[in-house]
Amino acid sequence: MVSSARDSSAGAPSLINWDLAASTAARLAPPGPEISAGEIGKAVENLRFNADISVPHVHDITGLEAARDLRDSHVLVVDRASWSKANTQSFAVMLQPALKTMLDSRNGVAMTPAAAAASGAITGTQLGAVLAFLSSKVLGQYDPFAALAPDSNAPAGGRLLLVAPNIISVERELNVHPDDFRLWVCLHEQTHRVQFAAAPWLRHHMLDEIEKLSGNLLGNMDSLVERAGAVAKSLRDRTPSDKTPGRGAILDLLQNPEEKASLSHITAVMSLLEGHANVVMDAVDSSIVPSVKTIRQRFNERGKDRGVVEKFIRNLLGLDAKMRQYTDGAKFVREVVAVAGMEGFNRVWESAEYLPTEEEIHNSKLWLERMGL
Repeated sequence: MVSSARDSSAGAPSLINWDLAASTAARLAPPGPEISAGEIGKAVENLRFNADISVPHVHDITGLEAARDLRDSHVLVVDRASWSKANTQSFAVMLQPALKTMLDSRNGVAMTPAAAAASGAITGTQLGAVLAFLSSKVLGQYDPFAALAPDSNAPAGGRLLLVAPNIISVERELNVHPDDFRLWVCLHEQTHRVQFAAAPWLRHHMLDEIEKLSGNLLGNMDSLVERAGAVAKSLRDRTPSDKTPGRGAILDLLQNPEEKASLSHITAVMSLLEGHANVVMDAVDSSIVPSVKTIRQRFNERGKDRGVVEKFIRNLLGLDAKMRQYTDGAKFVREVVAVAGMEGFNRVWESAEYLPTEEEIHNSKLWLERMGL
């Protein structure tokens, strides 16, 4: 699987201008908080420090031996533009096989260089606009696919990105202790790093599933165009008072059973990963993060007064559905740990066969019964 991702990324004509996506995101991203060069240096050093000291806490809470040594991946403190560029590199790895499939489905009708350049410019600009929006929202992100990009110098395990301007902006907005907040954030993000270290098969499994889902979505361009039109209409018809978190209009493009099955599996895995990381954060007490109760309360209250434009974009991208994954996944983890202990729960990292289904995420007894726990 890894070699096919590498080969297709290097050989298939690109329908997305990744460099333009990165430069567009950097140009459109909102400015970060006002901070002096000296303060930036201290914040970067402090984030690196908190990233390091959070790992033993993750080990104590999860019991995962992978947390003892994480040398297979790097921790990078980045700005918004660097975060966007890193994501274009990962998207190129994840989507290139599907883009190649889409080109192959043209029945031998090759795109002219001019048409390919125009298509790449349009999609690159559109992706850059999305990344610009997201680049001001993300506090941190573990990227397990970085090493698979062509000419990548990332270590085999990938990289953890901590977005310094966003972390500083939120800690100021919430008026919480910076050192406490940074450690709290690092605990969540380092948990993701530990998850992939504990389950080295997971990155390849997810890449397979993403390739399958994106291949189904992009494989039939005629159908995709029709469905995109229907989704656009549904967005226009949606009322601002509709507070039900959906999957996101982009994912509403999925219709056939195979597409829905792929989405269901990816949703379950993401719910597991996000929920597990939240359980680790919630297991932290004041002996580790002195102001943790204040941070939790203020962070959970944050975001209630989003503007109309931001609500629309979040609806389009399904970001509120992602927040629901935190809740659903955390509930699953807590229920399993309550019955089988952390050791029993940790069997989930042993094999792809042990990953919960979306149905099991919502009914942990089904997973416990399947696992004989």
